[in-house]
Amino acid sequence: MASEDVKTESTVSQIVNFAEEAKLSKEEIKPSQYQLLSITKSLIAGGVAGAVSRTAVAPLERLKILIQVQNPHSIKYNGTIQGLKYIWRTEGFRGLFKGNGTNCARIVPNSAVKFFSYEQASKGILYLYQQRTGNDDAQLTPVLRLGAGACAGIIAMSATYPMDMVRGRLTVQTESSPYQYRGMCHALSTVLREEGFRALYKGWLPSVIGVIPYVGLNFAVYESLKDWMITSNPYNLAGNKELSVVTRLGCGAVAGTIGQTVSYPLDVIRRRMQMVGWTHASSVVTGDGRRPASLEYTGMVDAFRKTVRHEGFTALYKGLIPNCVKVVPSIAIAFVTYEQMKELMGVEIRISD
Repeated sequence: MASEDVKTESTVSQIVNFAEEAKLSKEEIKPSQYQLLSITKSLIAGGVAGAVSRTAVAPLERLKILIQVQNPHSIKYNGTIQGLKYIWRTEGFRGLFKGNGTNCARIVPNSAVKFFSYEQASKGILYLYQQRTGNDDAQLTPVLRLGAGACAGIIAMSATYPMDMVRGRLTVQTESSPYQYRGMCHALSTVLREEGFRALYKGWLPSVIGVIPYVGLNFAVYESLKDWMITSNPYNLAGNKELSVVTRLGCGAVAGTIGQTVSYPLDVIRRRMQMVGWTHASSVVTGDGRRPASLEYTGMVDAFRKTVRHEGFTALYKGLIPNCVKVVPSIAIAFVTYEQMKELMGVEIRISD
């Protein structure tokens, strides 16, 4: 009897062990599934943030690009108010949002990848920083956040650049343009067929150089401002260690203004390089047959040199005013929408976590 009891106990213990192992293995699977769901939700939140913010300022975005690339000998858009009125008068309400569909098709994956890449880069940089300093409680500094933001900007820009290139051309099309792209897919196929694959990446270098301070400063300034307000609590803006939506909008607005102003000349140059090689270019670019601007650039440096020589240094800041009017609400809306979407979907990770 004793031996039988021993065997029974042994069998029961084995069954219990198997059950415990199964339970543990099941628990090990759960985190990976949860992480996958969190990643998906983060990507969705970033995409929605990009679409909402860009659509809200689409008229100003289009006007900025038109001013950047218009022929200096045939000025049609001369200021924010006059430019918007001219678009309304010549192209109607739809003209204010021309190219926005393509912009959203580009910005949704761009924004999703950018926000997600920033969070992953921040984690990686923070881990390396903690390992190097030997301090497990160390936090990201503004410089490290700048680096994480720059990494995110380069990845997102490179992944979606061909769509940005054709979006620029679609945006400057007017009713009097000699040739019309019928949409993003038609524009992509036309450029690929007539100008080759490399044409889809015209202006990529100044874009990448410009996106480093732009996206990097956006994230660094935004998070640093938030941290400062939470710790210092000026004017009691951080009640219960939480910032209101309005306060976060203000942080985003400041971040967007600083980042865009620093990188703006590179944005002008990339737009002009994107117009090179366009056989039937928009009348905005050609100047309706009048004395044409020099559109042949051998590279980024050449584009800078010719722009300054023919139009002066101020040409590098053409369209800055409508851009600043646009970028303040755009960046602010993007940051707040991203955080609010993640809260709604129950994602625990916040931008500054």
